[in-house]
This record gives sequence, structure tokens and C-alpha cells, in this order.
Amino acid sequence: MRAAHSSDAAQSSPWAFVGPALVAIGANLPGSDGSPALETCRRAAAALDGLAGLRLRALSRWFATAPVPPAPGSPDYVNAVALLEPRPGAAPPDPAALLASLQAIEARFGRVRPFPNAPRTLDLDLIALGGLVRVAPDPVLPHPRMQDRTFVLAPLCDLAPGWVHPVLGRTAAELLAGLPAEEARPMA
Repeated sequence: MRAAHSSDAAQSSPWAFVGPALVAIGANLPGSDGSPALETCRRAAAALDGLAGLRLRALSRWFATAPVPPAPGSPDYVNAVALLEPRPGAAPPDPAALLASLQAIEARFGRVRPFPNAPRTLDLDLIALGGLVRVAPDPVLPHPRMQDRTFVLAPLCDLAPGWVHPVLGRTAAELLAGLPAEEARPMA
């Protein structure tokens, strides 16, 4: 389902000023139904299609990455990035409403938040909404730690290496190249 995003598809819509939504997908625990993390992530990616008037336009490959911060005994994560764009005639989503919709999908897949950086059945992060810069309220956009995370940037580079961070002015590929070497292994 990998595809490059074409900006000319949105030239005549309000999205010409906003752009696509980028959502990071991750999990390292079996789903609430016992499904492996990869299967949960695949189902979550499918659930993104149609969310808030958006359609799933492209999905990176799946990557296996170590937990950040390191957690001895914690399984590796499965990670990907999805690119969502508006369905014809749909208005751009409200960022807070989109975040709430992502959290509702997490809850449907058994996500609990016992403590920061806990292992999880599903994690959906709104990474960016086009070039929108938002420092408050939640969600902060672009995601305030995305440039520090190999587990976000490796899949983002697989999908859109030329995506430009609207605050830092650097491409996804440049941001990834600037990080310390952390393994992000493409999964078969």
C-alpha cells in the first residue's frame, strides 16, 4: 500500500494550506484479544481509513525497534507511519478531535496508560498535520519529540524522506541522519 503523496491532489481544497496527516503506529504487547503486535498494528492502520473524513493514502513498511527508553525484558516494538489525506469534499479535521479519535482507536485495541513509556498494545501518535505549527493546546504539532526518535523517522523516511519539518526546516532524511545509530529493522 506504499505510495508517494502528491500535493497537486489537494491544490484546490483547504488542505492545500494544511497538508496530509502523519500518524505513527506502534505496539510491543499482544492485543487485548491475544493478537501479535504486528497484527494489532495492521488492524489499527486499517481503522485509520475513514477516520475524521480522512483516507489512508500510504503506509510505510513495518519496522522492529528497541524500546525507548531502554527497558530490559521489554519486547521490541513494531512501528510504521501512515499518511492520511482528506476524502473529496471533506474539511480538514480539528487537531484535537483527530487526536481524540486516535486515542479512541487505542482504547478499542486495549491501550492502558499505567505509567510513562509503559509497554503498550497500541500507540497512535499524530506526528504532523501538514505544515501546521501548534504549541498548545494538545496536540502539539509537529510532535515535539519526533525529531529525536528513530522509531518514527525510519518509517517516515520509508514513506516520505523529503517531508520537511515545519519548525526545523530539515527533511525527514536529514533528521534521521543526525540521530545516533539505533537499529530500525524492516520487517518482512
